[in-house]
Amino acid sequence: MRSYQWIKWRRFLLRIVVLIILVWLLWAGGPPAWNVALTVASFLFQLLFAVVFIIIQFVALFWFLARGRTYWVLPGETGATWDDYRGNPEIVENAKKIVSLLKGVKDFKRMGGEAIRGLLLCGPPGTGKSYLAQVIANEAQVPFAYASAPSFQNMFFGVGNLKVMRIYKKARKLAGIYGACIIFIDEVDAIGMSRQGGGGGGMGMFGMGGGTGLLNELLLQMDPPNLDSSKFKKFLRSLGLLRRKAERPPVLTIAATNLPDVLDQALLRPGRFDRQLWVDSPDYDGRVDVFGYYLKKVKCDPTLTPEKAAMDTIGYSPAQIKHIVNEAVVIAHQRGAQEAGYEDFRAAMETYEWGLKQPLRSMKDDEKRNVAYHEAGHAVAQFLLKPHDRVWKVTIIRRGGSLGLAATKPMHERYNRSDSEILAHIQVCLAARAVEEEFLGKKLNGVTSDLRQATESAGAYLGMVGMGDELYSFLAAGSRMDALKSLRPQINELLKDQMQQVKKLVRDHADFVHKIAEELLLHGDLTGEEIEQIYMDLYGRARPEPSEVKLTVTAAAPAKEAEESAAELIEEEPEEEGNDGPDTDPDHRGPES
Repeated sequence: MRSYQWIKWRRFLLRIVVLIILVWLLWAGGPPAWNVALTVASFLFQLLFAVVFIIIQFVALFWFLARGRTYWVLPGETGATWDDYRGNPEIVENAKKIVSLLKGVKDFKRMGGEAIRGLLLCGPPGTGKSYLAQVIANEAQVPFAYASAPSFQNMFFGVGNLKVMRIYKKARKLAGIYGACIIFIDEVDAIGMSRQGGGGGGMGMFGMGGGTGLLNELLLQMDPPNLDSSKFKKFLRSLGLLRRKAERPPVLTIAATNLPDVLDQALLRPGRFDRQLWVDSPDYDGRVDVFGYYLKKVKCDPTLTPEKAAMDTIGYSPAQIKHIVNEAVVIAHQRGAQEAGYEDFRAAMETYEWGLKQPLRSMKDDEKRNVAYHEAGHAVAQFLLKPHDRVWKVTIIRRGGSLGLAATKPMHERYNRSDSEILAHIQVCLAARAVEEEFLGKKLNGVTSDLRQATESAGAYLGMVGMGDELYSFLAAGSRMDALKSLRPQINELLKDQMQQVKKLVRDHADFVHKIAEELLLHGDLTGEEIEQIYMDLYGRARPEPSEVKLTVTAAAPAKEAEESAAELIEEEPEEEGNDGPDTDPDHRGPES
């Protein structure tokens, strides 16, 4: 330490001596020496000015680029409380535990514990992950920083690191004032992808590995060494007046992602995002709660109740529910009503799911008839083979890229599917082609998506869930496409078998098919209630109950005997339907435009 101080003093004395010698030379040299000195000084000043100007430009540029899209919210500014977060009471209970830790961080430290540093919110879009972070910050009465992970990325190498450093530096400063601080990073997978897979964010334009460097900076800032953050404490510690262990300001990092599986393992280790909370779409009771919350804010008539709306929106997220309620009010306002009703809500749902109505007025009657029978085939199969679902609407009015569609809605939440239900879904997909061959005497090109869905369901039936003769799963194979190709003969045989069964079904209910097609040609679309009334008028009974349905496979029989065995099977057992198979769409759209 003494030798270092002596070196500093020697350098200072040397500079003083050199300065004295230069002044003496200028004084002794007279005016000529002064002119030379002024010329040299002028050149040095211009050079210094150019260097400083360039530095200022780069500093200004980096300062502007380093300003990330971060929104700082002080306690009480949002006003979001637990009463505003609806639909997932279990999530609220877990979040309240986080708030209790943030409020009592000092007492928790006295017990010898360490404040939590990371909370990862996982789940599909629209489930309220970012809103939950706002509620936690407001209830804990601590500052809240909202940042988007992609905003940290930059074309210049190192600028993203500066953004991360700046936000954590400010968070630690605010944590010293308010006791704690929360940083929320949305879409953290944009910068936190696994480095083994070449992820970790984008790459800098003027540097290699910019994305990995950004991830490394985030890892460091989330779990930094115990250092004094204030300049005063650093000064006291340099003088030896502060000897106790440095305390780390309690900064909680909350991140949200839809893809937790792609995150780097270093982010998920204890000390960083060691707590994970899955925020999923609400169930029936949760949707009733969410609808009750939003419907109280708008004017609606008695026909639109939270219970009825929740039954129609299985799988909807809170963000989707909010959007549908608002769209229902928009539709009611456009038709001149003072209150939104169930029909407005239904129209809002259909527009959201299928798109706007775009009728083709120039379509010829023959083509309309083709589309009507196509959708009638789907509707009959859905009504008879899927008793766990209810037919929602069948239409031959163009929506989006489809000339028509037949859609169902589940009667209640279901979390698994039986083998007969998957087979029923295959038959629903093939019903349109069966009707075309049986009643129109031709094959149309509108079955593209139907055949794709049927093939995928048959492949899952045989090669994924082990419902065929083998327990082999192509998920264990290297290439799913190659595995599907190897199962092509069995899949084709299964599809042929189900086609024979559904052909028998539509032949036995030919009056039902013709009546639905006629009504579609007259009115353009039919609701599920109208289709049920048509069935009652024709047959005088309700459709089969779910317990009556048991579809099986007869494809193992010889080719000539397959049709006969399928006919005997359908004659012996009542026809009923099952839910959609794995990874399939419940809406069966008609011929593609």
